[in-house]
Amino acid sequence: MGYLEWLSKWFYNYLLEKNVDDQLASNINLLVSIVVITIIVLLLDWFSRKVIVNAFKAFSNKTKTSFDDFLVESNFPKYVGHLLPFALVINTIPYIFSDDPDWKTILLKITDIYIIVLVVWICRSLVKTIKEFLKTKEAFADKPLDSFVQIIIIIFWCVASLFIFSELTNKDLLTSLGTFGAASAVILLIFKDTILGFVASIQVSVNDMVRVGDWITQQKYGADGDVIEINLTTVKVRNFDNTITTIPTYSLISDSFQNWRGMQDSGGRRIKRAIYLKSNSIKFLNTEDLARFSKIQDVKEYIYHRQKDIDTFNDAKGYDKTYLVNGRGQTNMGLFRKYCDEYLKNHPALNKEMLMMTRQLPPTPQGIPLEIYAFSSDKRWVNYERIMADVFEHLIAAVAYFDLEIFEYPSGEHLINTENTNHFLPPSDL
Repeated sequence: MGYLEWLSKWFYNYLLEKNVDDQLASNINLLVSIVVITIIVLLLDWFSRKVIVNAFKAFSNKTKTSFDDFLVESNFPKYVGHLLPFALVINTIPYIFSDDPDWKTILLKITDIYIIVLVVWICRSLVKTIKEFLKTKEAFADKPLDSFVQIIIIIFWCVASLFIFSELTNKDLLTSLGTFGAASAVILLIFKDTILGFVASIQVSVNDMVRVGDWITQQKYGADGDVIEINLTTVKVRNFDNTITTIPTYSLISDSFQNWRGMQDSGGRRIKRAIYLKSNSIKFLNTEDLARFSKIQDVKEYIYHRQKDIDTFNDAKGYDKTYLVNGRGQTNMGLFRKYCDEYLKNHPALNKEMLMMTRQLPPTPQGIPLEIYAFSSDKRWVNYERIMADVFEHLIAAVAYFDLEIFEYPSGEHLINTENTNHFLPPSDL
């Protein structure tokens, strides 16, 4: 530093010897000193960054851990490389501007502010490195790390703002903190979404409501897909049509949504769908019907044992079965229901360890619903849809073999056929 001071004074005396005005000589000397120190700082900054960044890259390539690789990606070595030249600036300014205290004070404040900002950049890159490193760990892969990192960075900038405000106003830190406290209402208004997102992120994480990778459905925002990012203010969902839906983080605790994680973690994906049968196609079965339906292998044994129990009961009670409604009897719908149960038990793609049944729901204007309730072993969407289609295609095709009919609303073809038929009926039958 003494060499720079000597050089500055030598150049100033040289100007005076050339009969340059004292004030002008002082200004020229000051300008040249600023240019020289700026060039030196820029060259030193460039050299420092090159050396540190390249050395850090070479070091990270030789290590097995990925932590230092993430440090390089977050520009940590680059920011550290800025420290050396500005350490030179801080120590040089008092010598160069020893005769100009106002400029010295202004420049020292600027460098102090830059150092504060630089420290925040270094801390931010370090926090981001930790975040990316934790994402590679299985225990943290589905955690909302982005939210916590954003909160930490905001805290860094808030603290830095206090130091910068204190530096600009020449007030101590407690006084600056009091000033910010008086403006808390304005701060709360500006950062309303951030505060709500912060609270929501904590609740989502603590209650384990949503993880990265979960399949969620929130109809209010049109979200139906996998969560790819959870940060302080938004949650990004990649829908199944590859569009991205962004929803506010606090909506996860203020609004209702559906998380499919339970299904994904379970042993199967639920199939719950009904076949609507016409009520007027349901009938009691006579001996001929039972003999015909006994040719269906999945219900052959059931028909035999079931009819044996029914005959024993009817004989004991003395029911006259020449009229089918008397006593107990089998129906085609009951037999079809048993067939559905047997078909589900034998289907290779259904999970036999989970609940599986065929149940009759209350009658509706569209007929009597016969609901299939089971779980597919394969939970992947495409395969799940194929399994469900395979089950219902077979059962719908099997309905006719039990003398049952599926309900359908009349179409134009039905109405035309009815109209044509009525033309051939006698007037008394119309």
